[in-house]
This record gives sequence, C-alpha cells and structure tokens, in this order.
Amino acid sequence: MSKIKYSILAFIDMNWKILLFSIFLVSLVLLSTVYIKNPFPDQKQNSIEIYHSSVTQKNLVIIDLFETIDPGSASMITGALSGLNSNSTAAVVICMNTPGGYLTSMLQMVTNINQTESLKIPVYTYIVPDGLGASAGSYVAMASDSIWMGPGSEIGPSTPIVVGGTSLEENHTLNGMEALMSSLAQAHGRNVTEAANMVYNDVALTSSQAFSYRISNGIATNFSAFLAANNLSSYSKATVSESYYDQFLSFLSNSITDGILISIGSLAILLDLYHRTAFLTLVGLVMIILGLLGAQLIDASLVGIAMLIIGSALIFMEFKTSHGIALISGITVDLFGTFLLVSPQYDITYSPYAGAYSPSPISSSFFVIGAILIVLGLFLAYYLHRIIRSQIGKPTTGWESLINSRGIADTDIGKEGWVSIDGVRWKAIPYNNERIEKGETIVVIGIKNLTLTVRKDGGNE
Repeated sequence: MSKIKYSILAFIDMNWKILLFSIFLVSLVLLSTVYIKNPFPDQKQNSIEIYHSSVTQKNLVIIDLFETIDPGSASMITGALSGLNSNSTAAVVICMNTPGGYLTSMLQMVTNINQTESLKIPVYTYIVPDGLGASAGSYVAMASDSIWMGPGSEIGPSTPIVVGGTSLEENHTLNGMEALMSSLAQAHGRNVTEAANMVYNDVALTSSQAFSYRISNGIATNFSAFLAANNLSSYSKATVSESYYDQFLSFLSNSITDGILISIGSLAILLDLYHRTAFLTLVGLVMIILGLLGAQLIDASLVGIAMLIIGSALIFMEFKTSHGIALISGITVDLFGTFLLVSPQYDITYSPYAGAYSPSPISSSFFVIGAILIVLGLFLAYYLHRIIRSQIGKPTTGWESLINSRGIADTDIGKEGWVSIDGVRWKAIPYNNERIEKGETIVVIGIKNLTLTVRKDGGNE
C-alpha cells in the first residue's frame, strides 16, 4: 500500500464527519442551481411585511432599493410588481439609496415600472435623506410618476460606462441612455434638457437643485413626511426587501466575485492534488460552478470566460511543472479574464447594453484583490515546493516510506496523540511510553493500522 493511500485513509479516519457534511453541502448547492431561475414557483420570492390599517383595504407597496442594481435587485422589483392590480394596490413607493449598477438590470426595472403605471397604479420614488439615486438608479427614479427626495440626497450622475469599450461603443451606449432618460422625463412632465444633461455631462443634482430644475416633485424631511405630503399615510403598508434568493443572485452578479471564485476554486483543487483529501476538490468545484453561474447572470463576455478557463488550466499545470511559473501565470491570466468579463466588445454575440454599467464596477479594489491573489499564489508555490522537496529521496511505495520521516507533534502524546508529517495528520503512539510535548519534533520508527510509532527527534530508539 502506497504512502498516498495511507494518507487518504488517515485523513478519512480523522475527518469522516467533515467529509460527510461537505458532500451534503455541495450536493445542496448544486441542486439549488437547477432551480435558480424559479426556486419557489408557487411562492412569492421576496420578503414582504404587511402592516394593516383600519382606514382602507388597499395596500401601499413599499420596495426598499438599498442595493446595487443587479439581477438580484431586479428580481426583487419584478417579484414585487408582478400580479398587482389597482383594486388592491393604492400605489407603489420605491424607497431608494443605490449607487447604480447594471444597465440591463435597470432596463428590466424600468419596464416593470412602466407596466405597473399602465395599470393605473402610481409609482413613487423617495430618495432617503443623505441617500443616492445615482447612475442606473437615476433612470429607475425617472421612470416613476413622482420623485421625492430627502435632505442631503442626490440624483445622478447618469453617464453610462462601457469597460474597455471603444469610443464608438461608448457613444452608442451614451446616446441610447440619453434617449431613454429624455423620453422618461418627457413622459412624466419633467425638465428634458436637465435630464439629458445628467447623462451627457455626468451631472449630479442635490435635492434642492433637482426640485428647482423640475426633475423632482418635492422635498420631504423623512419618509413619514413624504407619505403625508402625498396622502399615502392611511393605507396598509406592504414592505418588500431582497429575499435570500435575490441576495444570492446579487452576490453572484459581480464580475470580480465571479473571477475570484473561479481562481480560488482552481487553487483549492491544485492544493488537493498534493494532499489528496477530496474535501478541497469539492469546495473548489463548487466555487468554479458558482463563478461560471455568476458570469452567465451578468451576460459576461465569452472571451473573458475563455481567459479564466485558460488561467485555471495553467494553475493545474503547476502539478506537472512544479516551479511556480505556471501557477503565477495562471493567476495573472485569471485576473485579465476577470477584467474582460465586463467588456462586451470581446463577446462573440453582441447584446445591446450587456456589460454596460453606471458607474463602472472596476475600481481600485479590483487591483488590491489582484495583488492579494498574486501574493497568495507566490505563497502557495513556495508551500508546494517545500512539499515536493521533502519527498525527494524517500521511498515512493509501502509504509517504509514513512520510516525516519520527521514531523511535529500536534498534541501532547501520552498514550497516543496526533502528529503532522508533510502536511498530513496521523494518529501516533510514543515509543517506550516516552512522553512527547506538543510542538516537539518527532521521528517515525514504525506504523501499524494507520497509527505511527514515534519518538522524539534525537532520542534513543
């Protein structure tokens, strides 16, 4: 029996409960992805709290949009607005504080708002005090019948960003968003010129400026004052926030998160090729699947996904080359692929506004995370090099390969305890009942039934 087989059996003997739980967890995650488009077909997806009033039977639907505009928050809006009718719904209020996000998700929200308004259900946006209706959020606000703002709040700027796009693609997106913003402003009786200025010149307006320029309909010191000013206080209130499903979509709807999941998953599998525990491989596979799923949610460019796959292949190649170059090259290619995920001009099939943002998702944090990944890769390359060097010159088969191996006592060893050898944990008993303290260096002198017989390094046999 080889040393690898002994290592696997020793790990299972020590961690069988962890392995069983991990298999269950991975199965649960994989199963949930099958139903990701509609996990609860017979139930509402959003968290809704209803506060009843004795004055009227109609509800006031309040949607808390305090997140980035992405597939998760778009799913929340869609779920909240679907099935509404004017007989049971007095109005919809979007309580907003958002920095913006994906244009495709914003367009989905605008469509749903327009459909709700066509049912004679008024839609309001209230930007909370010191809050933002920025970037993509400004279009959502402009689609509503009435915009109210709290003190210290802002609406805009509204200039779209195409990451890595050509000037032609930038202009195409800019002109399209200006046309949308102007048409929304005109449809709701607002200042079309100033609305277009928010897009073309990246202008942000304070609450007082927005009111004076006829972009907003009023200023309210707080939410209660807003409700009172619009005669909405008497209605029963149904408050909607992101469900766990929506939060899961929002987590995956980030290009940097997706790229990091794929990179870390590949590194976990590489590490498991040396330790052979199966646990890290399962974790790595789940992370890669989630990363690819997230890339699908954001309509990521196929070239970016291809670069991530190439980077992962280079990381796995480190198992053969063992000099660290393939590992670091793979991480670098993965980072480049992560950047290209949000570059629609590198997609094979172009979709209007796919991958366009307001504001850009690529910030200084991307470069910080990239530097951390490269440092992690260097550390892992050094660690794997140490493992390989420790195995040079040892027998490759049979339990004899462990004889004279040195390790560290993980616990105090009286009658028995645990030691680590080349990163693998073994149960051990002391030779001649010699007591070994935790942290002392030990030498293996025998093995029986996956239990090592050890002595202190330098002691007498």
